[in-house]
Amino acid sequence: MKKPPLIWLNLFIFIGSALIALVGAPMWAYQVGFSGIEIGVFVAFILMSGLSITAGYHRLWSHKAYQANPVVRFVFALGGALALQNSALHWSSDHRRHHKHVDDNEKDPYSAKMGFFYSHIGWMIREYHSQIYHDYSNCKDLKKDKIVQWQHKHYLKLAFFMNILLPMIIGYFTGSVLGMLILAGVTRLFLVHHSTFFINSLAHIWGRQPYTARNTAMDNDLLALLTFGEGYHNFHHIFEYDYRNGIRWYQFDPTKWLIWALSKVGLANKLRRTPQERIEAAKAKMQLQRQTELARKLGDQSLLEVLEAEYEVLVERLTAYYQAKREKLGKDSQQKLAQLKQALQQQQQLWRQLQLQLPQRA
Repeated sequence: MKKPPLIWLNLFIFIGSALIALVGAPMWAYQVGFSGIEIGVFVAFILMSGLSITAGYHRLWSHKAYQANPVVRFVFALGGALALQNSALHWSSDHRRHHKHVDDNEKDPYSAKMGFFYSHIGWMIREYHSQIYHDYSNCKDLKKDKIVQWQHKHYLKLAFFMNILLPMIIGYFTGSVLGMLILAGVTRLFLVHHSTFFINSLAHIWGRQPYTARNTAMDNDLLALLTFGEGYHNFHHIFEYDYRNGIRWYQFDPTKWLIWALSKVGLANKLRRTPQERIEAAKAKMQLQRQTELARKLGDQSLLEVLEAEYEVLVERLTAYYQAKREKLGKDSQQKLAQLKQALQQQQQLWRQLQLQLPQRA
């Protein structure tokens, strides 16, 4: 089968940025050195471009997980141009197709089933999806967003200014145009590119699946550190409209923290959260599936029936408790809530015991 034509501009950007980041930057650091200002701008540009992708392109525009003030959206539009991953409209269109057709080699733009290289970068260096390249029919809402449309219309000029001219201008006033361009311009671009691309590739082949096995997406704590919290990808693929990826307080998700902080100062609102009972039920369902497979291998039909029955009770008690908790309860209802909580805790304890029993029998 003949491969589609190469996209030479993308190939030049990926190869050129890799050579400068991996060869040019170390040589410059050894022979000339980078100043504190250059390192500071490098870090600032990583934060601006990386968070504009995660909080802007991804959670705001692709998934509508919250709403943001026009000032915030404008900053994300500039940061998105700095990240050099196409316009917010184009990025969101691709990403919505990915979620709708995940792991479908024909319809998922960066299907993990096509292999690591393809899902990481290969899908962008050949015209695999030229027939839908300008099809934004799945982003009718974004066509009404004036900032998204402005960025899309002027994307090439914005990308050139943010990635080339801005580092050079800052470098001119701080002492080294070339040093600033190498570090804050190109090396930063290389790192942000590949950390983002890891979510399409590594996060679909390396990690754990606590919430769903219906697709290849996985949770990976290390990737979360490298991607501003995007590494909790198994959770994200089942609850894509949640503004959080890391739902536990201790999980590293600076994108979630940024969105929450913006909401506290009036720059973001309508943050969407998945009801806790749905999260717990999804986790229990995955445990049920794994334990069911083990019970079938053991040929224990009675245990299968027990697992399914106890799972149903657990879901019922999860729903009853969390729904009651969300209601405005008076003093007379507090006792009922306490009873529901106690019943749920008892069922959760029983469920944990069932999880421990099966491996011991195998």
